[in-house]
Amino acid sequence: MGRRRRRERGQSVNFDSALALKSAAGRAKSNVANKLVSMFLHEISRKASLAGGGNVTSPAYSKVVVEAFGHRCLYYSQNLEHDRAAVEHLDGMNRFRVGLHIPGNVAVACKRCNNEKRRDDQKHVLTLATAGWQFFLSHDGSRCSPECKTCAYWSQLWPDAGAKINALKEAVIRIQQFRLPFSHFIQWSDDERPVIQKLAETLYRSCQDFATNQIEGLTSKLDFDFAKLAAK
Repeated sequence: MGRRRRRERGQSVNFDSALALKSAAGRAKSNVANKLVSMFLHEISRKASLAGGGNVTSPAYSKVVVEAFGHRCLYYSQNLEHDRAAVEHLDGMNRFRVGLHIPGNVAVACKRCNNEKRRDDQKHVLTLATAGWQFFLSHDGSRCSPECKTCAYWSQLWPDAGAKINALKEAVIRIQQFRLPFSHFIQWSDDERPVIQKLAETLYRSCQDFATNQIEGLTSKLDFDFAKLAAK
């Protein structure tokens, strides 16, 4: 109730405006590079889906997702709402996890879990598990530092340690069973991951270099009178 009242009064909870403003300044070129990597992974996904005879937008695939999870978050099992749900890639579609938009890697999660998992998806190396979704569900409080934000997230949802551990294990089993019919897609993705990851990283760096050079080249040609902006 206290958290809700603070929100109603316009007060942020655990949010630093100064930090957000500072981090936004250097994000533009990374956003462009990340978008290009996403487009690259989507194109690989399209080709893989055609070759494997599966499509995540088909009614047949939707039926499998609903049968596996119902209209609930695949991690937390809470009921989903249209404005609080997100298409979830079990292995994130970024240059670190290089997950693909293919059957077996796509389901639906609540936005809270989707947002929390992004922190793990951005790690260069996973230590608790090899797959992004397994790593996310491995934060049971026994192997991380006391400052681990993901462990704190799960403890917030399940204050009882025993209930938390059981819930995380059950989520792992549900996802494993869901992925079984798509093992050929998953195995192919795992086999090709090292090559795809190398190409995605090269694309990311090349995009950043291109953006930097282009921006510097164009801004150097500007003939604006910036002196007018000098403090009086």
